[in-house]
Amino acid sequence: MNKNLKLFTVVAAAFAIGMSVNNSALSDSLGNYKVAVVDIQQVVASSSQVNQLKKENQAKAEEIMSFIEKARKDVAATSDADKKKSLEEKYTKELNQKREAYANVYNTKMQDIQLNILNAVREQATLNGYDLVIAKDVVLYGGEDITDPLKAKVAAIKTTSSKSSAKSANKKKK
Repeated sequence: MNKNLKLFTVVAAAFAIGMSVNNSALSDSLGNYKVAVVDIQQVVASSSQVNQLKKENQAKAEEIMSFIEKARKDVAATSDADKKKSLEEKYTKELNQKREAYANVYNTKMQDIQLNILNAVREQATLNGYDLVIAKDVVLYGGEDITDPLKAKVAAIKTTSSKSSAKSANKKKK
């Protein structure tokens, strides 16, 4: 029994020493990080690329709505049941193709925008020596707010990626 007590004491002491060394190492390494926070929603809202994409998306939605109205009028003007059915199928197929094409272009442009914002965050972090950048809405306290410089940087990015988006959309089609 005495041997078990000694063994238990030695194991408990080794465990306590190991934990204190581990905690000390963790506290030292965490203290050396420079942390930034960013309000991603504000950065996205200030993006000229996002605003341009919203305008394009609105124009395409209006274009689809006018296409639907034209198709409805053409179908309603046809009295023959077989012609009416074939027109409905034709317009449905065209509408689905237009929607798919618009969705592909939109997704490609959105990926480019996300990549540009991510690159802007990386550049800002590297420029100012931040080790970690966290979304502001998940941080309760702490970190340097870099939202304003990022908003300015992202707002300055022109929509030149629309040309590369169109090229990459064309590559996907081939």
